[in-house]
Amino acid sequence: MTYVKGSCLCRSVQYEAAVSNEQVLACHCEKCARTSGHHAVMVACSSEGPDISDRNHRLRWYRSSFQVDRGFCSECGGNVFWRDLASGTTYVTLGTVDGPTGLSVTRHIFVGSKSDYYDITDGLPQAPEW
Repeated sequence: MTYVKGSCLCRSVQYEAAVSNEQVLACHCEKCARTSGHHAVMVACSSEGPDISDRNHRLRWYRSSFQVDRGFCSECGGNVFWRDLASGTTYVTLGTVDGPTGLSVTRHIFVGSKSDYYDITDGLPQAPEW
């Protein structure tokens, strides 16, 4: 486990979390692309989840599918969290982590729906879906 801190762009939503070095995922699904502008990279938090500080009550959750909630800042629009409702695991988007992170992507998921404008060439495991 690695301990990280991070926030959205305007810093209204801040967090601290213990995260799994083995669960750093690059997700290439359409929903992640639409919320991030590209594929999204996220890291799984420990079972305790992140400790969230929500100044000014800006954190909003959006149910993007029957099994996923996405947490974002209603002020700056920052895509901060992804929560798997089946397992209860919360992930933080790696771009919101204060660096250096010391983390590396461990695998790619939903590569079956990735866009055609880029290739995945890092040699890491790729799954067509989850």
